[in-house]
Amino acid sequence: MDKYAVFGNPIKHSKSPLIHQAFARQQGVEVDYQRILTPLESFEQSVTDFFAAGGKGANVTLPFKERAFALADTLTERAQLAAAVNTLVLTPQGKLMGDNTDGIGLVSDLQRTFGQLRDRHVLLLGAGGAAKGAVLPLIESGIGSLTIANRTASKAQQLAERIDSNVAVHGCGFAQVSEGPFDIVINSTSSSVHGQVPDIDTKVMQHCQYAYDMYYADQPTSFMRWAGDINSYVSCADGLGMLVAQAAHAFALWRGFMPDCEPVIRALREGQLK
Repeated sequence: MDKYAVFGNPIKHSKSPLIHQAFARQQGVEVDYQRILTPLESFEQSVTDFFAAGGKGANVTLPFKERAFALADTLTERAQLAAAVNTLVLTPQGKLMGDNTDGIGLVSDLQRTFGQLRDRHVLLLGAGGAAKGAVLPLIESGIGSLTIANRTASKAQQLAERIDSNVAVHGCGFAQVSEGPFDIVINSTSSSVHGQVPDIDTKVMQHCQYAYDMYYADQPTSFMRWAGDINSYVSCADGLGMLVAQAAHAFALWRGFMPDCEPVIRALREGQLK
């Protein structure tokens, strides 16, 4: 039975085993997918031992994504831009390829939830690891423009300057965000974890059609509630679909089979995967 795992600390909360077992059932196979609570001082050794013992692929979550980036023998373009790796693939040559499927997972879920992204004007709030992973897949989806806003303006500007694209990309501080109009506003900050919202002018949301929070919870997040209070016409979604979609892209890298995310997302929402 092929062996996979997710490395993190903490890791008990991870839904990855449930999600990947559901994907395996879609493919008609059985896989061994485990959570591995990884000591902070021995991440590299733990990953090396896992693959030496026959592991085929691994996911990596906090706080090890940057260390997985350094550990990988080769990197995809999106992993290089993100400077972080959430998926490790064992190549036929016995090397570790590092990829970052967070951004393509976001784009897949935006398309599933809101439709085509082509020519949409997007505001991305935050310039941390989640935002870095999202930028290239968003550009490749055909959006019309991308504004990256962050509490520290220089971080958003530096991220925008790294993008070599025909798409207009602009970085600024929260206070400098124009009114747009923006079709889609994406929250990549951790504000919803604390029941807060990014410190931006409410005018930014008045003409927004879609609001997406990368954080997910059993109830609408603080960002979703805030967006809906400002604009009663906005459609909101949280990041559960992104979680499933990024896992699906990892599964496809490992096994050459792209799972259907919709039934897995629905089962998670309804508490059917335990």
